[in-house]
Amino acid sequence: ENGDGARQVGKLVNKVLNYRIFPDAQGRMNASVKDIDGGVLVVSQFTLAADTKKGLRPSFTPAAPPQDAENLYQFFLAELAASHGAVASGIFGADMQVSLTNDGPVTFLLEV
Repeated sequence: ENGDGARQVGKLVNKVLNYRIFPDAQGRMNASVKDIDGGVLVVSQFTLAADTKKGLRPSFTPAAPPQDAENLYQFFLAELAASHGAVASGIFGADMQVSLTNDGPVTFLLEV
């Protein structure tokens, strides 16, 4: 989003790698992607920055300008890969078909 920079990227990398959302031996959400030696898939999605509070159409004013957002996305990928090798990514700004199995369903929006 507008105003995000290297500081937010560092905090988000730490949160992504250490957020305890995977089951431990007792089946409780107590293990991180690092704990389970899992992989991370990063796909840019500017629609998550939408302001949906007013009206019947989303506003993307909170989203960073495309070039700034792409630079941050690439920086995030590099920092994440430097800390945790198992990282795959989508192409910034591309129209992609992404498939996933949502176990739970459990979905978290990580903010820093």
